[in-house]
Amino acid sequence: MSTDIPHFASLAQALVELFGKSVALDHTDRVSGGDINRSYALTLTNGAKVFMKANAKEHVDFFYAETAGLNAIAQTKTIKTPHVLCTGTDNGEQVGYSFLLMDVITSAQKNADYWQKLAHNLALMHKADTSSFVTGGTFGFNQNNFIGAGKQYNNAHDSWISFFRDCRLMPQLKKAEHYFDSDFKKKCDRLLSHLDGILVEPKQPSLLHGDLWSGNVMCGSDGNAWLIDPAAYVGHAEADIAMTQLFGGFSPEFFEAYKAEGLLMDGYEERRDLYNLYHLLNHLNLFGSTYLEPVHDIVDEYANR
Repeated sequence: MSTDIPHFASLAQALVELFGKSVALDHTDRVSGGDINRSYALTLTNGAKVFMKANAKEHVDFFYAETAGLNAIAQTKTIKTPHVLCTGTDNGEQVGYSFLLMDVITSAQKNADYWQKLAHNLALMHKADTSSFVTGGTFGFNQNNFIGAGKQYNNAHDSWISFFRDCRLMPQLKKAEHYFDSDFKKKCDRLLSHLDGILVEPKQPSLLHGDLWSGNVMCGSDGNAWLIDPAAYVGHAEADIAMTQLFGGFSPEFFEAYKAEGLLMDGYEERRDLYNLYHLLNHLNLFGSTYLEPVHDIVDEYANR
């Protein structure tokens, strides 16, 4: 949990402390989007609008983790993210809930150079100093967090390859092992045993968004890209770019502009699917067997290299 962001014991207390005693909630509108949390636009009695995400009271850790990720990205001063106002819990009228309050991002049309500027600003984030985000190593993060609703482990490592094996692939493979027969488990073991022959250490560690699909990039009122819902950690910049290519939604102009920034290393295309194995395993564990076939395909692709 970030010590810079206040935490309140009720939504009413949060609104009073943030906006003054004369301000209260006027009305609430449900906002679509997101599989994990419920989202709302709050309109206050002074006319101000606030964005709220809510979940079960016991899941307040989701919002501590999201706050830490947004704060880390904001600290780089490279790309825009929503400003976090507070976290909190509330007993509710019938059931308790946890919440995260943020400034509203007002959507608008993309600027003509939207994709090029997103690529440039993302590259600046990937080039930013990461020393304050990890203690005791080069790769990882100062706290564990979440990838969707799945736990994401960020223990500090000095090697990107060992971090990706120990904190990304192994926990997901362990969780998914009930989907696998003995032959496939052997393939997974072979893959893990020779990752150092497939992956490469980066030129420098990078702060990653960590869950960079198109739904986590918004166009703000300024016509530029804003990053939301991070699963932040320090890793290899290629892992972020790989996910932008997993589910689509990013313009070819984005990829060309990012390539020009010089952060993608030779052979990136040969490693891309392996980075995305992590996300497909996470989807398998969260959403079920629809994702089993692509997981099999990628493990088969790399196990015998």
